[in-house]
Amino acid sequence: MTGGATGIGLAIARALADAGARVVIADLDGAGAERVAGEIGGGASGIAIDVRKRDSVEQAFAGIEQRLGGYQILCANAGVSTMNLVADLTDEEWDFNFDVNARGVFLTNQAAVRHFLKTGAKGIIVNTASLAAKWGAPWLAHYSASKFAVMGFTQALAREVAANGIRVNCVCPGFVKTGMQSREVQWEAKLRSLTPQQVIDEYIAQTPLGRLEQPEDVAKAVLFLCSDLSGFITGESLNVTGGVRMD
Repeated sequence: MTGGATGIGLAIARALADAGARVVIADLDGAGAERVAGEIGGGASGIAIDVRKRDSVEQAFAGIEQRLGGYQILCANAGVSTMNLVADLTDEEWDFNFDVNARGVFLTNQAAVRHFLKTGAKGIIVNTASLAAKWGAPWLAHYSASKFAVMGFTQALAREVAANGIRVNCVCPGFVKTGMQSREVQWEAKLRSLTPQQVIDEYIAQTPLGRLEQPEDVAKAVLFLCSDLSGFITGESLNVTGGVRMD
């Protein structure tokens, strides 16, 4: 479970632990991951990982394999965002979003697939994409592009490993109430000369179910994709948006 110390990742970790999984929370904030693991209990543990760096990913996954003797599920959730007009977008912003959101998914998925193929496990991978992977979002062009990459990678990998019984899907959350959203609301308000509350009101107005999404809404969808209930589903990009997207 990458990016599991806060937000959506934390909710997913809790849901999996409540369902009986032994969860390893991997996060750039290693101390935060260990703290959350202690709160969750049930044999959960926390480790530090930088999903942008191959050495860090390979070391972390090798440590998990040694500690647990193997694993069957990867939730690649680590993600970042910044917000800017394309005309003002910097190379650093573009690279930061792609390094975490796209390269991080590639490196962690690759490590998991290698493990599944080596052990013969019918593994499960769930990547966190975004509403912005299906709907190019203004002021988030670089973020959207990185999440479109996650969705395309998920589909391609699912086709490659389906014959091995490995399932690969992704979830596409909408306007989720997290610390990341709080920062984005402030950025968008400034870019559009609105108040933060006006931005939030627009999010709710675009959501047919009439409220901001909660991290637990995403966690329930991920739990489904990790369960036998979704045993004949692979390569899907599941909207978890309250109806913002219905395709």
